[in-house]
Amino acid sequence: MAGKESLIPLKMLLFSFHATNTIILSFLPLYLAYKGLNGTEIGWVLAIGPLASIFAQPFFGYLSDKFKSVKKILLICVMGLLIFSTIFFQMNSLISIMIVGAMFYFFTSPIGGLGDSLSQRRANEIGVSFGTIRMWGSIGFATSSLIIGEILSKYGVQYMIWPYLLFGFIAMLVVFRLQDVKVESDPVRLKDVGVLIKNKPFLFFLIAIVFLSLAHRTNDSYIGLYITELGGSEALVGLGWFVGVASEALVFALAGFWFRKLHPLVFIMIAGVLYSLRWFIYGFADNPMFVISLQFLHGITFGIFYLAALDYVTRLIPKLLQSTGHLVYYAVFFGISGIIGSLTGGTIIDHFNGSTLYYTLSVVSLLGTAAIFVYHVLFSRERTVSQ
Repeated sequence: MAGKESLIPLKMLLFSFHATNTIILSFLPLYLAYKGLNGTEIGWVLAIGPLASIFAQPFFGYLSDKFKSVKKILLICVMGLLIFSTIFFQMNSLISIMIVGAMFYFFTSPIGGLGDSLSQRRANEIGVSFGTIRMWGSIGFATSSLIIGEILSKYGVQYMIWPYLLFGFIAMLVVFRLQDVKVESDPVRLKDVGVLIKNKPFLFFLIAIVFLSLAHRTNDSYIGLYITELGGSEALVGLGWFVGVASEALVFALAGFWFRKLHPLVFIMIAGVLYSLRWFIYGFADNPMFVISLQFLHGITFGIFYLAALDYVTRLIPKLLQSTGHLVYYAVFFGISGIIGSLTGGTIIDHFNGSTLYYTLSVVSLLGTAAIFVYHVLFSRERTVSQ
């Protein structure tokens, strides 16, 4: 029981961080449009986050493994979040928004990955389902999207900094109460990271999931603009995210019942097919409530995909490099995919429309499902790397 009680600060961290994350994910494109940026310029700003994460994720993951502490690195990142978000929201020109945004994202982007890495390892330590811990991030995301959507719809998207800082301060306070992970080994050295680089199943798996994560991340960036393009308000954008992430929390909470039934790669392929169908149906939308009513599919697609992919990555990497490996995975999932999705998505919306974007995402998801199938055939027998 004591072990489970020690998870309360970790659950609170996931809740509060993902509450801040939903504000950026759901409403930053609308905020940038309010500032006068067009679709292509918004794409450039949104691409800065994933670009920063490509460097930040492995960097902070390596520091975490080297110093054998997730807690200390999390504290540095959350403090950076508070400082640079305050400056970021004062910027007005495209160049200043991008420069300060790079610093802001450098500290912000590793928090989710570090939190999930700590959750995965703590879950293994005390024998509980990772999903039952991770769902608190989804609950924070869902709660924030609904409440903040209503607030911003009433007062204006320009005030999004205040709820962001509130949840950021809560995150900083609970980090101090976290129970750190115990690693009984020598500190990681740079040459140990070469083990990951030489791990062919790990590298090919990351390449295979890019297509699926690319489509997912493009939707993350532009669903808010799509809902407003169809005539929706900030409150409806918040409602859309609430429906999606509430279903995600449910999928995570029930992971203990369904997750071990099949090989994780099979689950990823199932999620890929569902992703493709989901985006194709979204392309037909002619009013915002059509999209919102189908947002429950977010939980089924992302929930299954994310749990299965993280579990598979954990099998492929040695324990000594768990934080580094998890954050390299995060850098691909949210970084490389996010850059491509932000830039191409903004351009497609500018030159065509939201429907064209979603039809494109459907095709990309089918390619991703095929890539995972090919990977499964080639590498499914190679589960682990020598420790």
